Amino acid sequence: MFFWDPTYILVIIGLLISMAASSYVNRTFRRYDEVHSRSNVTGTDAARYILQQSGITDVDVQEIAGDLTDNYNGQTKILSLSASTAQSTSVAAIGVAAHECGHAVQDQRNYIPMRLRTAIVPVANIGSTLSFPLILLGVILGMNHTLINIGIAAFSLALLFQLVTLPVEFNASRRAIQILATGGILAADEVPMVRRVLAAAALTYVAAALATFLQLLRLLILFGNNNRD
Repeated sequence: MFFWDPTYILVIIGLLISMAASSYVNRTFRRYDEVHSRSNVTGTDAARYILQQSGITDVDVQEIAGDLTDNYNGQTKILSLSASTAQSTSVAAIGVAAHECGHAVQDQRNYIPMRLRTAIVPVANIGSTLSFPLILLGVILGMNHTLINIGIAAFSLALLFQLVTLPVEFNASRRAIQILATGGILAADEVPMVRRVLAAAALTYVAAALATFLQLLRLLILFGNNNRD
């Protein structure tokens, strides 16, 4: 029953939502990746310019393998741009680079939600790793409520992390749009294109949080009655 029961439809719904969000962001990125900026600036050049204009001198920009694997690491102070972003002069690539610069600006200005997310990461990773083994062990041991409840609590940490991630990502996108709108990198009619790309990307985080919530809801439905019994 733990592996397949009517509540598994919640997991399927979450999976479909995540797939739809991923497909949408890829379509949106591809669409605006074909629109080359009039400034002819690459994603790497845009990132370095934005960092410089923001007074950030301790962050290195590097190119990494992959597609849409762009990220900012606050511990190493490295802003990594995927190959599809680093050397591209498209509006989409510049938008993604600017978004990652938004995280660097958050780091520089001690943006509280970002600090909170960083602090939660180790605990959330442990919770994600141990949650289902603990729940399964509790089931095997004759519905041991203590183990099951600990497993559910551990899984809820993953949802907490994703909820904290939402304002961090939305804020980074807002910062990116503001920078691009006033920095002269993009023309006025190109900024709305970036806004669409970043809005699509933000949906993936919303979808991930919703999918995790549905999984948590399934666990509560499955084992909540047993706890009351």
